[in-house]
Amino acid sequence: MGFQRGGIASGSVLLLGGRSEIGLETVIRLATGRVVCLAARRSDDLTEETARITAAGARAVHAVEFDADETSVHQALLEKISADHGPIGVVVVAFGVLGDQVLAEQDPAHAIGVVHTDYVAQINVLTILANLLRTQGSGQIVVFSSIAGVRVRRANYVYGSAKAGLDGFASGLADALQGSGVHLLLVRSGFVVGRMTEGMVPVPLLSSTPEQVASAVIKGLQTRVSRVWVPHLLRPAAVVMRLVPQSIWRRMPR
Repeated sequence: MGFQRGGIASGSVLLLGGRSEIGLETVIRLATGRVVCLAARRSDDLTEETARITAAGARAVHAVEFDADETSVHQALLEKISADHGPIGVVVVAFGVLGDQVLAEQDPAHAIGVVHTDYVAQINVLTILANLLRTQGSGQIVVFSSIAGVRVRRANYVYGSAKAGLDGFASGLADALQGSGVHLLLVRSGFVVGRMTEGMVPVPLLSSTPEQVASAVIKGLQTRVSRVWVPHLLRPAAVVMRLVPQSIWRRMPR
């Protein structure tokens, strides 16, 4: 596969986090005529997800066992996926946890667990993927950041700090991949209405649905931009957020 200056890279599609609502909506939009790999824990229980991707026109769908926190096996697993189903066109890295902020403030193990999944495991996966796709000479990686990491709030600072670290890492990796034929798309979203945020109150005008995020991801892959904000209003909102005095900011809700 050669370097493509525009458009979505051809090849298989890999979703790391095979039950992610945003990830599945994205893959559905990429599936037609492609081999798709859904990687998740309890991979034998991805029947519904497999059916959705098949109905979207995938040539074949493979469920692969993947535990984000088992970083020692990532290298072998991703190399095997590449060998069995490559060349890889698009990888959507969509695993993660919100965690329990109240518990994390009392239990260091829980705080570390959130950061391990949302930051450490992501770094491990992204480094391996970057090297695999560099060798391949092509491919695209989708990374999900969050407005929570733009300026960390007291109300969810454990999750926010992990997203802040991931955002910085992915930004640097995107620069490092310039000229390699590999494109990294960093997605900065606001509140996304779905299973992960069930019971929380969305912020008017700054919230989105998994379908809206997926549509923005596809556009970003097609145009090969380095970052997308979802919704668009989030970008100017982030500028304003940085100007809010700390005495007010610490009282901001989640």
